[in-house]
Amino acid sequence: MDHPTGHKMTTDNESLVFKYFSELTETQKNRFAMLGPLYREWNAKINVISRKDIDNLYLHHVLHSLAIAGFIIFKPGTRIVDLGTGGGFPGIPLAILFPDCHFTLTDSVRKKITVVDAVIEALELKNAESRNSRIEDLKEKFDFVVTRAVAKADQLIPWSCRILSGKQNNIYPNGLIALKGDPREELKLISRNEYREVIPVTNYFSEPYFEEKFLLYIQG
Repeated sequence: MDHPTGHKMTTDNESLVFKYFSELTETQKNRFAMLGPLYREWNAKINVISRKDIDNLYLHHVLHSLAIAGFIIFKPGTRIVDLGTGGGFPGIPLAILFPDCHFTLTDSVRKKITVVDAVIEALELKNAESRNSRIEDLKEKFDFVVTRAVAKADQLIPWSCRILSGKQNNIYPNGLIALKGDPREELKLISRNEYREVIPVTNYFSEPYFEEKFLLYIQG
């Protein structure tokens, strides 16, 4: 993970991504660069990101989503569902980064899916699709469930287990990967028998914003 030359790190733009992911293709670079204008345009019509956060889109949303890639490099063919994707996080940044995996982005709020669909179309992401549905209505099986700020672990676990595939293809067993604030209190709500790992996002990214952010993995 090298600093590319010629990029200033003082502003919130795609260079924050390039700082940590230096081996992107030109297509990936272009897609990450398109996220800023796309979300500004759509957020003016349908508010899926707070006004304060839209000025920190790459730090608070794009790079935060990519913390999952610090934890696991999904193998080609992996199927991932983004539960409660909101405006498309973490699913869309991950779909850009892992073009050989398939992402299903779900949300029960129709207007959020409108934005997700528009971004997927503009980026020409062939490996991502949306579902305007609740998790209970999904019929397919997935290798991983990813999510950010949707529900507590004791709710996420039964939702996830129902749709996780039993076929293993990755370095980590299939399971739930959730981006969280400090999860220690909610982990008291789940069984000690559940295998879990809690990793500070600062293991992957050095920005102060991530000092109180964690990644929670629970094996399915």
